[in-house]
Amino acid sequence: MTPTQRTRTYWLEHAWLGTHVEPGVALDVRDGRITVVRTDVPTPPPGAEILRGLTLPGLANAHSHAFHRALRSTVQVGSGTFWTWREVMYATADRLTPENYRDLARAVYAEMALAGVTSVGEFHYVHHAPGGTPYADPNAMGEALIEAAADAGIRITLLDTAYLSSGFGQAPDKHQLRFSDGSADAWAERCSVLKDRDHARIGAAIHSVRAVPADRLATVARWAEERRAPLHVHLSEQTAENDACREAHGCTPTQLLAEHGVLGRRTTGVHNTHLTDEDIALIGGSGTGTCMCPTTERDLADGIGPAVALQKAGSPLSLGSDSHAVIDLLEEARAMELNERLRTRTRGHWTAAALLRAASADGHAALGWDGAGTLESGALADFTTIALDSVRTAGPLPRLGAETAVFAASAADVSHTVVGGRHVVRDGVHALVPDVPKALADAVEALRG
Repeated sequence: MTPTQRTRTYWLEHAWLGTHVEPGVALDVRDGRITVVRTDVPTPPPGAEILRGLTLPGLANAHSHAFHRALRSTVQVGSGTFWTWREVMYATADRLTPENYRDLARAVYAEMALAGVTSVGEFHYVHHAPGGTPYADPNAMGEALIEAAADAGIRITLLDTAYLSSGFGQAPDKHQLRFSDGSADAWAERCSVLKDRDHARIGAAIHSVRAVPADRLATVARWAEERRAPLHVHLSEQTAENDACREAHGCTPTQLLAEHGVLGRRTTGVHNTHLTDEDIALIGGSGTGTCMCPTTERDLADGIGPAVALQKAGSPLSLGSDSHAVIDLLEEARAMELNERLRTRTRGHWTAAALLRAASADGHAALGWDGAGTLESGALADFTTIALDSVRTAGPLPRLGAETAVFAASAADVSHTVVGGRHVVRDGVHALVPDVPKALADAVEALRG
């Protein structure tokens, strides 16, 4: 991702400036950042790139498993549980190689760009060859994901994941051997070789409390702390995990993480679904973030997490598409509010502005991209434009653009995506991956058993 070296001007017909929709806004962009924001610009300046519709800060997909995209629709046949779904997922993971994973991830990240996503948090745990043998480059799989994001024109935070056991006190099973480095120290040594670059940040993840022994949690947390890197963890997604944790340690997963120094302002718990009041207080009081993934949580029948209570307790909210049943951050934002309406039978738990912040600024912050998610001077020049004249969005007044984007629009309404001042999607066409549907179809077909 090469930043622009000259000043380029974008004229936004309507822009979401965090609190309101402003008509006629000009952004000057240089070296990948916004340098000047001018309002009250009713017509495009000469030579400006014209973005008609509503321009938002780029969206952040804070939780992704790129290879799960190959499961779309296949796992909708019949019924089952999270645990039966997991067996299908493992079978797909067994067929991944650095080469076919790069092809798949490139197509998936291109799909994200078409949906207005400018940065992704890739929760990456498929590290080694089947059986656990390291590749010649022990980070070949992670590097494939980093290269795929560059090919697709978006930013990535590679959340290199420690995954050492199949359950409390249990060795990895045959599928999980390729996820494991054998020890937390070996995990730290391997991922210390990975380096940040212009479009990529390296973070850490604890797959879950069942996959990293309690006496190794601090190793992962310390690695992230020393590098001031993001640290993510699947947390209380399933009641079975909570029950097993209580049996093994006499406490909840949240309490276990707190005891071993995992919680904190650079940490994000993913899902945070089945929590006690004490858990919520620990998460919020420590400033630990919460990444909600509503389309996956409802697809897997996981349940509805206490997002309102978590945010009130002090936990910043972000959003992710996780298993990619769909890739649509506007739907994730909408679903978080609508799920809460169903649960409580009351409306209006978040404003459209708050939901957009979760889908953008707070998501980028959770991924270590603190200079993203706003349309203001000094911010990364990452933004996306939503059409206001589609069958879904036509009719409302432009000043209601935030409400239109969150409660009516979909990924199909994204017309432009700009990353680092460069047009990655223009008029609904990806500039770097011209035929995204074919790229997806070919990559998924290559993984069929």
